[in-house]
Amino acid sequence: MKAIQIHKHGGPEVLEPHDVPTPSPGPGQVLVRLEAAGLNFIDTYQREGAYKVDLPYTPGLEGAGEVAEVGDGVETVKPGDRVAYTSTPGSYAEYVVVSADKLVEVPSGVDIKLAAAVMLQGMTAHYLALDTYPLKPGDTCLIHAVAGGVGLLLTQIAKLQGATVIGTTSTEEKADRARQMGADHVILYTQEDFETRTRELTEGDGVPVVYDSVGKTTFAKSLNCLAPRGYLVLFGQSSGPVGDIDPQVLNAKGSLFLTRPSLFHYVAKRAELEKRAHDLFGWIKEDKLTVHVDSEMGLEHAPDAHRKLEGRHTSGKVLLIP
Repeated sequence: MKAIQIHKHGGPEVLEPHDVPTPSPGPGQVLVRLEAAGLNFIDTYQREGAYKVDLPYTPGLEGAGEVAEVGDGVETVKPGDRVAYTSTPGSYAEYVVVSADKLVEVPSGVDIKLAAAVMLQGMTAHYLALDTYPLKPGDTCLIHAVAGGVGLLLTQIAKLQGATVIGTTSTEEKADRARQMGADHVILYTQEDFETRTRELTEGDGVPVVYDSVGKTTFAKSLNCLAPRGYLVLFGQSSGPVGDIDPQVLNAKGSLFLTRPSLFHYVAKRAELEKRAHDLFGWIKEDKLTVHVDSEMGLEHAPDAHRKLEGRHTSGKVLLIP
């Protein structure tokens, strides 16, 4: 089969196509013929070596397609079923082996490409808004990179929870897309200071939660946007790692909370995985959640896809199509 592999860490150019043996499922495993793989910032961290992986490595942590073969003991799915998954590496390929307990069935009425697009980012938005800091009517949240893949989904889920959304982005085009998805206020950080504007919009009170996937360049001001006992939910580092922080800073700025969550810990239990997938697919079918696909690119164009993502030239999801 065709697969994109990393044999050394580095820039997008280290993503190379290779012919490799098609894997076989072992006991409790399923071979999935991939129809789409989702691109995520974590893929770039692994490619660079910021997140350690054993080499050679086939990136990609989410995908969707058709069951091609099942291993011994698998009774939950059968060949021909439409399935999706996240938190299993190897999606930049034509086939991938996934543990059966990490697969979810894609219901009729949900496009298989949208299923691939929503698994990692959609479930991330789901746990952020419903569990890490459970939004409720009357809350106001600040979402950085509001026009990105997670940002657009998180905005919509926040609105479903009855919250007011303040978002930050770089261009008016991206701001328009965020507004279309329900953002109440969008701050162009290229034109105005998001800390000052957030304080103005909240009449000086600050927000109870900031969802920050940017990291280094936004961290300090994100803390300053919080109301006393507010939550800074740091779930990414697209601008680089934050570095050391003195916990006393959290006290001085209002007994703040800082958390660094990961999707893995929010889908570790099968019941949680099924609940999140059920909600997301249900919202898609009911037209309550719009999954914006920025672009679809052939598997061989993985280096260009990474350049596009890292260059902030995307709004929504980039899919790789085997």
